[in-house]
Amino acid sequence: MRTETDDIMQSGSERTGELNGAFVPGEQFPPLHQETHQDDVARKRRSQWGEVWRRLRKNRTAMFGLFVVLLIIFTAVFADVIAPYGYRTQNLDRIAEAPSRDHLLGTDDLGRDILSRIIHGARVSLQVGFIAVSISIILGGTLGALAGYYGGRIDNVIMRVMDVLLAIPSILLAIAIVSAFGGGIVNVMIAVGISYIPVYARIVKASFISIKEQEFIEAARAVGARDGRIIVRHILPNSLAPIIVQGTLGVATAILSAAGLSFIGLGIQPPTPEWGAMLSSGRHLIRTAWHVATFPGLAIMLTIFALNLLGDGLRDALDPRLKQ
Repeated sequence: MRTETDDIMQSGSERTGELNGAFVPGEQFPPLHQETHQDDVARKRRSQWGEVWRRLRKNRTAMFGLFVVLLIIFTAVFADVIAPYGYRTQNLDRIAEAPSRDHLLGTDDLGRDILSRIIHGARVSLQVGFIAVSISIILGGTLGALAGYYGGRIDNVIMRVMDVLLAIPSILLAIAIVSAFGGGIVNVMIAVGISYIPVYARIVKASFISIKEQEFIEAARAVGARDGRIIVRHILPNSLAPIIVQGTLGVATAILSAAGLSFIGLGIQPPTPEWGAMLSSGRHLIRTAWHVATFPGLAIMLTIFALNLLGDGLRDALDPRLKQ
């Protein structure tokens, strides 16, 4: 039999639930805090990346590098709109002409506008750099993760193969791969990517070894989490800092390696505008038409300089021991 006292208690509990903002019909005493562990981890991760961005913004040289890199990426994306001429457009009446109002950086030995070819070459160089580094990170990171997490025989087999690859200079390994499979942008990206796999394998392995024995990994194992979930959800996110830093610096190295391959005639072939190939085609004119080789070389130097500044800034910002 329902009494007046019971009605008063039920009404009071319902009002309490409404005030807590978590009232559910039929639930008299709802929980005061419903944030899950995953939400808490996501919130902490966002705050950590916000702290990294704050540190990066305080580094003026890194921000300058970021600005230059973003400017080069913008130029590469909108090359068809920004370039004053087509990269194949020739004017045989103005061969190897010095910089002028019509051609701000002059023309090359075939009468093509150097500025337009540098702008379009930014697209090729960045594409080679980013894709080659992606290949290195995916393959090298996978091998390094397996070696670092499982250890034992798997570690010995993988690391001995990496030692063999490290014994060969990366540029010589890239030259061997391109010589075997031929030139072209695809083969250059594959060759440069394969040549730097050992670097990322060692970095990821070192990170996994330092993280896999920590308490939160042991807790994940204790609740029955599988190895794949532990690697992807727990260890890998905590290993991103050195991978990001090395990847940023690796893009600069990949661009330089691709330019070197093109310079010796094994990389991207004409008429595709690639900075290394442009530098190679203008080297014989260095005494009579200095601008043909100088401006592509400056483009390579500026891009690599900016990426190195950004990489150094990211290294400082991602290092938790540095308080800025």
